Amino acid sequence: MLLDVFARVDENPLESIATTAAAADAIGFAALWTPETGHNPFLPLVLAAEHSTRLGLGTAVAIAFPRSPMVTAQLAWDLASYSDGRFLLGLGTQVRAHIERRFSAPFDQPVARLRDYIAALRAIWATFQSGARLNYRGPFYQHTLMVPFFNPGPIDHPAIPIYIAGVNSGLAQLAGEVADGFHAHPFNSAKYLREELRPQIAAGAAKAGREPSACQVAGSVFVITGDDAAAVETTRAFVRQQIAFYASTPTYRPVLECHGWGDVGERLSQLASQQRWAEMAAQVSDEMLAAFAVEAPPAGLGEALRERYGGLLDRVGLYSLPFVPGERDEFWRGLVRDLAGSTPS
Repeated sequence: MLLDVFARVDENPLESIATTAAAADAIGFAALWTPETGHNPFLPLVLAAEHSTRLGLGTAVAIAFPRSPMVTAQLAWDLASYSDGRFLLGLGTQVRAHIERRFSAPFDQPVARLRDYIAALRAIWATFQSGARLNYRGPFYQHTLMVPFFNPGPIDHPAIPIYIAGVNSGLAQLAGEVADGFHAHPFNSAKYLREELRPQIAAGAAKAGREPSACQVAGSVFVITGDDAAAVETTRAFVRQQIAFYASTPTYRPVLECHGWGDVGERLSQLASQQRWAEMAAQVSDEMLAAFAVEAPPAGLGEALRERYGGLLDRVGLYSLPFVPGERDEFWRGLVRDLAGSTPS
């Protein structure tokens, strides 16, 4: 099991990513992922590439539909070249309200649209690499013009891995069919991974004549840990609140229903619609907290993660425990070693 690190969402990554990447590279993290929240996910990876040598560099995730496949293809191509093949393109669909109202972009048939988007990317990259005529005609995207002036030309590492993110079965099956990896949403559980997502990834792989192992499964997971009781309690309260926030989203209801907690999701959705945010965490029981978060002391966290996610996740990142260069470096080195000894899926 690989240990990844995520750029923090509470700061501008352009101001901190160079230090983070150099430190993560030295400690032994497998990859550094940048999100598309308040900041662009691609720009920081240029600096991260400059300040690391072996660290994978990925977007987790870049929102696909507001960008033409040609725009994304060019960004990814340049990053793959500049990083000597370390770039990982992570794509997400987001939800309808954000795509239509925040980005003013189309959201119809998101699974089919993302399948077409990925096929378009690969067709464009093939033209970049070979110079062959571009003639991609899909149901949503058509790319039929490329002249030498706009073609960046071949690179040493043209096979750019594509990860897609999702919560529900449609995107998991698509990942198994066409992607190199799947980012499981932080709102997940071992039960949901085992009974819902992993089988759907396998079904998609079978449809495409691939082995399920062709699609790595990555997960950002909630952990509750700390050096003293106060730190543990602070983290527990944060995790409970975040679980309540995610569980209030109707799109994520199947995760709760897998455990028989669909009624909790309905109550949380009602509270969210009434903006009664302070009341939401109380809806998350200790049983729910235990299902969605791993709780262990720092020295036992690696073993606890292996027990929970061994055979289910190929790579993990810790959602509720940010990496800060120069703080707890020995803990992070030990966790990298502990997870490296876990059983692969």
